[in-house]
Amino acid sequence: MVATSSSVGSGAAGSATFVGSTSRKYNYFEPRGKRATHYEDVTVDVQPDPERYLIQDWIIDFGGAKGGGAYQKDYTAAKSANWHAFRAPDQEWERTHYQRQSKICTMVQSVISNARKAGAPAAFDKVWNRILQAHLGAWKHAEFGLGTSLMQAQRYGYTQMINNATLTNSSYKLRLSQDITLYLAEIGMDIEGWDDDLGKKTWLEDPIWQPTREAVESIMGCEDYLEQYFVINLIFEPLVGELFRSGFLMQAAAANNDFITPPVISAAEADYERNLANTIDLMYLLATDEQHGADNKALMQSWVKKHGDLADKAAAALQPIWSQPHSKPVSFEDVKAVSHERLGQILNELGLSR
Repeated sequence: MVATSSSVGSGAAGSATFVGSTSRKYNYFEPRGKRATHYEDVTVDVQPDPERYLIQDWIIDFGGAKGGGAYQKDYTAAKSANWHAFRAPDQEWERTHYQRQSKICTMVQSVISNARKAGAPAAFDKVWNRILQAHLGAWKHAEFGLGTSLMQAQRYGYTQMINNATLTNSSYKLRLSQDITLYLAEIGMDIEGWDDDLGKKTWLEDPIWQPTREAVESIMGCEDYLEQYFVINLIFEPLVGELFRSGFLMQAAAANNDFITPPVISAAEADYERNLANTIDLMYLLATDEQHGADNKALMQSWVKKHGDLADKAAAALQPIWSQPHSKPVSFEDVKAVSHERLGQILNELGLSR
């Protein structure tokens, strides 16, 4: 229910009629459930909207060619009859986000510290050492690029609920990039001949990683913030991100005497499940919108085609990594089949396809 006011003056703060305006509990928005959650109380309408409650247009405006207020609906080609309907399934807001990030950082640091005290890095297979330096070292740059893209994207979201979900997604990506950087630096102190710069060199020069760079940089170059959010979580992650993290690192590490990398990387898989649920929920609202659903689905389908091809190319280029360890517990083709099945399930929820 949109607030209404009979006054046009600037001092009409108490005159609006809204959901719960007659209640002492002062619930001015319509919650998704019977009662507003804490997440809704601290998130809904924190970012003001002239179409809801404001009578003086945008409180903040930025100069420049676009103008028209701090936030505009045409920052994305997608359309919605009600942008404020979205609620993130993980219900994460500032306090809970910091708490969860702190716990993850503490866990990762404890794993690394205890493993180093036990001398675990010295037992790593020698070939695996180079794989960590080169390929895990390269992957942190992919995570950083995606996190930077999401950081930029969240600036343009029309509601605080969309911005919160996008920004926490960015924070998880940037934290993982930092986790990997610190992890490699610490175990490198226990392994003779360790090269901290090999990951960057591999990312910039190794042909194996150039299609991944292209896919990430294409996402970073998108001007539509929802295209960035959609592609990262619904296309790139299942086809490339999970493929490398779960399909290679999590599978091959222990077989090569590395029991540290899996718990360090596992937090990212839990992050992704939350980000995926948030993204699907938002995109489902857009795909089933009574007024704009058909156009939104056509738009999303174009994103699938454009970025799906780049992600497929990136995944195919990574195939040689699976043959590098001495112990090869899983084949690339098996992992690729799982990733394509995963993608199909994700797209099916939105009525989309490859």
